[in-house]
Amino acid sequence: MVYVPLVTMIWIVIPAYETFFAVFTSNIVDGICVPWGVYPSVAAEKSLAFSLFFITYLLPMTVMIFCYSRVVHALRTKVN
Repeated sequence: MVYVPLVTMIWIVIPAYETFFAVFTSNIVDGICVPWGVYPSVAAEKSLAFSLFFITYLLPMTVMIFCYSRVVHALRTKVN
């Protein structure tokens, strides 16, 4: 099936993407780790926030809706 690599990609690529940005935007201030605290500019911070929202929320939701709609379609064709 084509859907298995897509779902696998979501479970592997997204945590790697988040970890990459968490490591490079962290900083130590007065001996305390400040995660997600250092950005080159406000525009970079906003674009990262938008991309994380898209990749961690909208993309998985779209894939789940698509997969479940295919399941419903397959069940309806078997019933009829």
